[in-house]
Amino acid sequence: MNEIKFVDTTVRDGSLSLWALGMRTGAMLAIAEQMDKCGFESMEFFGFAGYIKYVKEHKENPWTWMGEGAKKFRRTRLRYHGGLASGFEKIPRSVRLLMIERVVAHGITLTRSSDPWNDYDAAAVEIAALQQLGMEVIVNIIYTVSPRHTDEYWASRARQAAAIKPYRICFKDVAGLLTPDRVRTLVPLIQKNIGGLPLEIHAHCNNGMAPFNYLEAMKLGVDTFHTGVPPLANGSGQPSIFNVAANARALGFNPQIDLAAVRPVEKHFTSIAKLEGHPVGAPREYDAAQYLHQVPGGMISNLRFQLTKMGMANRIDETLEECGRVRAEFGYPIMVTPLAQFVGSQAAINVITGERYKEVTDQAIQYALGYWGKEAPTVMDGGVKDKILSRPRAKEWANWSVPDMSLAEVRRKVGGTNVSDEELVLRVIAGDPAVDAMLAAGAPRDYLSLTQPLALLISELAKRKQYRQVYIEKGGVTLRLEQPAAGAAGK
Repeated sequence: MNEIKFVDTTVRDGSLSLWALGMRTGAMLAIAEQMDKCGFESMEFFGFAGYIKYVKEHKENPWTWMGEGAKKFRRTRLRYHGGLASGFEKIPRSVRLLMIERVVAHGITLTRSSDPWNDYDAAAVEIAALQQLGMEVIVNIIYTVSPRHTDEYWASRARQAAAIKPYRICFKDVAGLLTPDRVRTLVPLIQKNIGGLPLEIHAHCNNGMAPFNYLEAMKLGVDTFHTGVPPLANGSGQPSIFNVAANARALGFNPQIDLAAVRPVEKHFTSIAKLEGHPVGAPREYDAAQYLHQVPGGMISNLRFQLTKMGMANRIDETLEECGRVRAEFGYPIMVTPLAQFVGSQAAINVITGERYKEVTDQAIQYALGYWGKEAPTVMDGGVKDKILSRPRAKEWANWSVPDMSLAEVRRKVGGTNVSDEELVLRVIAGDPAVDAMLAAGAPRDYLSLTQPLALLISELAKRKQYRQVYIEKGGVTLRLEQPAAGAAGK
């Protein structure tokens, strides 16, 4: 019972939280076979947020990531993140089901899914659909802090989560708000109310305490933890596998991981971070303001970027304070996608316009109407809700319903009959122009792995155009690279 297992989050949540999904397909493929040797219990491999990013910005096909990547993992079970999530837009259910069908076709049959309100009535419908498509489903209980989120709340939600009989329960600390004291009270409460279901923990390091919280949870009998490989660990990501495994061993536990096999993975991604200018995750200092606004780390960076574009970078602290006020008026939603973005956008508008709720987003109106969770209208501040719904735009949204097109109808509208299922999904999610540009860009570029040191050395030296000749000799091996002299071409 003292064995500790690890779910790797490096290429999914690590890339999302620390590199804004900046990891390219080739960078993952180059190290995938090595990651498969590390002994991870499973690996979070891809999630809904990746589709738009890879198509629109990287001009890479997400299905290449899943198809080519899945072939390289023989020992490690891959996970898809998000279930039937649709991000910030309401995508037809038929398309979301088709998306999961194609994920399963690539051999990925495990997913971790959330409802942003911990609404397990809604989650039960989604789980049933996922199971019919061949997915086993891990259900999140998402942690937050507010006057509404009492021990009674957590006990009730744990029972509701267990009642829908998921594959596992995951206790998810998305904003890094847990403390060791709270772990000691809350984890036993959840364990008691989920019966014999396996429990795992996924936590972010926003406030520096996740590594400590993991150790407290181990002492309480939790045996599965989400970690990342540096440089895609710590910061706003998950704790480092090296740190958690070492501390677990020091406490007498038996971490099920081959750290020697993990070292080349660390070197690979560290090299890419240096070459491409990606940040390196580092431990965070404690920040008491995190408990007031609860804005996820990656979202703070985006708010700062948007304010800077408008010449208002000095107002980031004011905006975060306003996030705390808006969250309270919205009824203390959990600051997770998409609710966190709704709160943050409205807070920024309040600061920019100088008058609270003078302008409101469409998402704020949809939130007040209950389109993003039936709990929202019941917990909002009445005055704020009336202010949002009293404007003409709200009356337009009041008669709106979620589009529910069949696949045949979607095909008539998007792409036509000659488009593959996978391309159809991308065209609905990202739009025709973005998909056309992605297809025109061709296959993703290859990366060399640090497990190929000679090939990597030659590749990097070849990029140094300022040198005509490079000569290396070591251990009886000689390497010479030479550019032809000017005018020598063709001779």
